[in-house]
Amino acid sequence: MRRTVLTLLLMVPLLLGLPLLGAWLDGHDLRQYLEFPPLTRYVEHAAFSWVGFVIFGLIAAGGLVCLAWGWCYGRRHAGAATGATGAFPWWGWAGLAWGLLAWVMAWTRFAWFAPWQRLTFAPQWLGYILVVNALCEWRGRPSLLRRQPFGYLMLFPASAAFWWFFEYLNRYVQNWYYRGVETFSPMGYIAMATICFSTVLPAVLSTHDLLLTLPALGQGLSRGRRVAAGWARPAAWFGLLLAGAGLAAVGVLPSLLFGLLWVSPFLIVLAVQVLADQSPLLDELRRGDWRSLVAAPLAGLICGGFWELWNSLSLARWEYAVPFVNRFHIFEMPLLGYAGYLPFGLECLVMGRLVLNLVAAMRNPAPAAGSER
Repeated sequence: MRRTVLTLLLMVPLLLGLPLLGAWLDGHDLRQYLEFPPLTRYVEHAAFSWVGFVIFGLIAAGGLVCLAWGWCYGRRHAGAATGATGAFPWWGWAGLAWGLLAWVMAWTRFAWFAPWQRLTFAPQWLGYILVVNALCEWRGRPSLLRRQPFGYLMLFPASAAFWWFFEYLNRYVQNWYYRGVETFSPMGYIAMATICFSTVLPAVLSTHDLLLTLPALGQGLSRGRRVAAGWARPAAWFGLLLAGAGLAAVGVLPSLLFGLLWVSPFLIVLAVQVLADQSPLLDELRRGDWRSLVAAPLAGLICGGFWELWNSLSLARWEYAVPFVNRFHIFEMPLLGYAGYLPFGLECLVMGRLVLNLVAAMRNPAPAAGSER
């Protein structure tokens, strides 16, 4: 546990400080990145460009091809498909009813519901979380909610802090902004946003768990090629330096480097974990287990689809200003913007596991002091 805490203490100043350092070195007024609520828009975004669209499209297509290859590999090596082997729990039905009700109330405009109209986002996701965990049970896999109930509960406050970090990063690029929240007081904004942000990690990790019930992901990819570990530490140092420089440069060139907002934090967290010998993802690859490397991006993309769907007709909502590619919208998100959900799914998995492992270590400490290696 001590090593996990030290890893966190190293990651936090890097993730928070590097963008601020880059902006300071470039001569920016740092107060604009620390204002609250963050309603001011001061970044000038590059106009749509077909050249930029093609370049970013090729990058996104490369990620999708990798996922498709992983899916096909898993299908070839999976056993026979099995249907549902468990019962759909009653609380899953309750979550479904609750989520549908919240959806209806979010998209309608009843006068009597007006005081609560802007507060419907979190209830929809609570219903989704219950349904996805219930589907895991129905598929015969003990849900994360049942396997680690206290750790799962701790994912909610951890998730709020996790997404507040991305809100902080968005100040440097301002790729999304909110409508319908202007009348909130600062404290009201904090409370409303924190509740909404608290559902991110539970939703993505639960979706990841559900995807692992599919034979192609849960069986076929568990017996892949093992990754040699000799390159891990040099690659971690290289990745840490490269991703750190990229994150610092985001505030300097927001239109050009906005995509690093999603990639650099994952690489920094992964590199720090590898250097501290605390990387479950690398341990899985050493064993030839590629499940999470495919399932986590898919989970991020699935949740991203629901985020954008439910946002589209809500009263309190977000809109996008993405450089170079801001066309061909599906709901409010431009088409290529969905590619950001792929690395985001991996970030959610890495951070969610870190929280779950830390909670487990606190509740079940090692029997002998100093035994951690």
